[in-house]
Amino acid sequence: MVLLAPMGVSGSGKIFKGGLPQTRFHTTLTLVSLKRAWRRLLSEPSRICLDWNKRSTVGSQLAAKLGWKFYDADDYHPTENTKKMAQGIPLNDQDRIPWLCKLHDILMREESAGQSVILACSALKKMYRCILVSGRDAVYSKSDQLEEQGDSATRKILFIHLDGSMELITSRLEKRRGHFMAPELLQSQFDILEPPSAPENFITVSLEKSVSEIVSEIEKYLHLKKCFSRAVSELDAH
Repeated sequence: MVLLAPMGVSGSGKIFKGGLPQTRFHTTLTLVSLKRAWRRLLSEPSRICLDWNKRSTVGSQLAAKLGWKFYDADDYHPTENTKKMAQGIPLNDQDRIPWLCKLHDILMREESAGQSVILACSALKKMYRCILVSGRDAVYSKSDQLEEQGDSATRKILFIHLDGSMELITSRLEKRRGHFMAPELLQSQFDILEPPSAPENFITVSLEKSVSEIVSEIEKYLHLKKCFSRAVSELDAH
């Protein structure tokens, strides 16, 4: 699964039969031991999570090309959250946790059905990304326990961090129409941003690039992962 965090595209869960967005803010790979390490690092993700500005645009286009389902996390905010954001009031952890748990449930449901998914979501903090991977348990567990217990689940989700400057994202938000989030909330999001870092399963893509370039870069990465995964499987067979 690939988790994307785009902004501005409806996440209806439709299957596109077939692209991507941009931001530096958070709209994220001994013989036996080596084999195990390669399987861990190169396993193919079935879920992708995009974070930050333009994530919806990128997510929907990428889903169209891959033939995966696309969800926009903004569509699953409770009314109380959307009202706060429309009034320029930043959401806190208590506002976001139930929303993130709901998104986790959606991802697990699609995984059970064998469906690959792209999710556009502002997973600003490491804890938020852990909740997407492990559910409510992530709220009460220590990070090292989560990394040990949820390793296999973590490797099934690829976070794509769309990296861009405050100035770049601000200019794009000012052009956005019809979204409930007040543009002045951007600073509050930058204030709590925790960019993905090892051992999280993620890649970073610059928002300075065009949507088509971003989509192409992610496609190439996924293709390489798939090729390596096949090579490791063939190695294991021998």
